[in-house]
Order: sequence, then structure tokens, then C-alpha cells
Amino acid sequence: MTSSNCSLLLICLASCWIQACKVEYSFTGTTLDYNVTKTFSVANFFNDSGGGPANMGQLFTEELKDYFQRNTQLELIQNSGDLQLSGAITRYTISPQATVANPNSNQPDRAGQMRITIGVEVDFVNLANEEENGKKTFSFFQDYDPRTTSLLQVETELVEVIFENIIQDVFTSTVANW
Repeated sequence: MTSSNCSLLLICLASCWIQACKVEYSFTGTTLDYNVTKTFSVANFFNDSGGGPANMGQLFTEELKDYFQRNTQLELIQNSGDLQLSGAITRYTISPQATVANPNSNQPDRAGQMRITIGVEVDFVNLANEEENGKKTFSFFQDYDPRTTSLLQVETELVEVIFENIIQDVFTSTVANW
């Protein structure tokens, strides 16, 4: 083998090695291969919890779509995306968390803090990697003080905060694989 052939062979091997070393970098932490996964779809999430605001299912569905559009390069399509999200809001509860003693012993103690908890069951399908398919329930809560504010005053804001947290969890669980 001549020295020019040997040099050519070394250059070819180095070129192949450099091309094989592929580094993927993402500011959102996604592990998506956009050459394989190009679309996503989100079915309407319905409120099966029996509580909460009337538009809660629609609100969750739209916020989930928006989050994926902002944080991935995937195209949103109506049905049968490469990634498919569906499910339902399965829990909406309001429960007392801390009691405050009433100074009048003839009256009952009252709640000093109330908690709204929302649970969402999500079915995830990844057509490119069926091992990632699954169903998982995500939940989050927010507290408020019923002595200084009513549920009607804070419910919309608290539901939005809860949804933001659940959607971040759904995102990292499905496309960031954390």
C-alpha cells in the first residue's frame, strides 16, 4: 500500500468516525429524533372528575398542545400523530389541610387552609418506539386560605398553575425521558 493510499484510507476512516459521533443538544431536554418523529396529536381530554370549572378539559387540552408546540419542533396534526396523547381529568378535589381553632367553644373549628388537587390520566403512544407507550396518572395541588379569599376568587388561577405543573411532568415523562 502506498503512502497516498494509506493517507486516503486514514482520512476516510477519520471522516466516518466523525460522522458516527453525533451529539444531540436540546434546550428543552427532549430526546426526540426529528428525522423519525415529525408530528404529534392530542385528543380532547374530558373532565371525568365530577368537579371543577366547566371548561377544564378544554383548557388542559389546549395548554398541552401549546406546550408541545413551544418546546418541540413537532407539527400538531388532528389525529394519528407520531406521538399521540389522550386521556382524562380523573380527579378534582378540594380538601381542608389545616384547622384553625375557633375562639368560641360553641362553634366548630374551621379550615385555615384548603387544597385543590387535580389528577390527569394520560395515555401516551410513540409510533417510533413502542417501548415508551403507556398510561400514567399525573397530579398536582395548590393551597389557598379560605379565611382571606373565596374559591371563586382563586380557582381559575390555581387550576392554571396546577395544569402548568402537570403538563411539565407529562412533557418530561414522554419526550424528555427523565
